[in-house]
Amino acid sequence: MFEDDIEPEDQQPAEIRDRDIPGSGTRVRRGGAGRRPPSDGTRRSAPAAPRRGPKTAMPEAAKPARDLLVEILGKMGVPHAEIEYLSRPEGEYFEVTGPDLAMLIGRHGNTLESLNLVFNNILNAGVKTGRKYYTIDAEGYRARRADQLKNLALMTLERCVREKTPQKLEPMLPSERKIVHIALAENAMVRTESEGVEPERRVVVFPK
Repeated sequence: MFEDDIEPEDQQPAEIRDRDIPGSGTRVRRGGAGRRPPSDGTRRSAPAAPRRGPKTAMPEAAKPARDLLVEILGKMGVPHAEIEYLSRPEGEYFEVTGPDLAMLIGRHGNTLESLNLVFNNILNAGVKTGRKYYTIDAEGYRARRADQLKNLALMTLERCVREKTPQKLEPMLPSERKIVHIALAENAMVRTESEGVEPERRVVVFPK
């Protein structure tokens, strides 16, 4: 099961822009170049940019969380970043924009992942019911990763069904594993589980 993978979640730096996707065997660049075609002969259009979701005014309920994020970013040395509220299929996002956010993203998104964990833990400290969780993004990095991971999940699904054998993906961050689990959760042909111990924990896709 994947309950443990749910968090208590051109300007991009070069080392992130051309990052290999775990388990895909390909290097994915902006626009989806380098992806293998599906085995059934159909063609999928590669999204040129992440689906940002409807741009809406920040809800009143999100403003205290936004203020907390501003305070944390200031203490991290990111005092003048702009924060926008976005709604995506995966949940509610705080999009951080500003000059040179590579430090905030970190290697393979690890700093952003840690910030997200600390932020949500502080936000929900002492709250027993009605907890709120937000995903912190920087310059669209996590939104792009979400779209890449969904593509990886579909390719792994095809390989799992075709070969009729479990498919292990490379180790991922908890928020990335969650995206893969959700992408395949309603598919009748496969099921997913996580195995291993952090930081080597990974998703395994099993045929049903």
